[in-house]
Amino acid sequence: MSVSAYVLIQTEVGKAAQVAEEVGLIDGVVSAEDVTGPYDVIVRAEANSVDELGRMVVSKVQLIDGITRTLTCPVVHL
Repeated sequence: MSVSAYVLIQTEVGKAAQVAEEVGLIDGVVSAEDVTGPYDVIVRAEANSVDELGRMVVSKVQLIDGITRTLTCPVVHL
């Protein structure tokens, strides 16, 4: 079973579109949209495990220039 999550991203001013484009190229990212509100980009990601998802966020997403903060929200099925 795969793990899905939404990754909420805050960026530097004027960097949302660039960040969404770069994040969208990462393997495991299903979609990356620049949005308005308290977060600048919302990403839907999938991985084989929570650990793999965490590694993707820390080693790939957070290294993109212009990102100031991320919040990862795993999808649960209640």
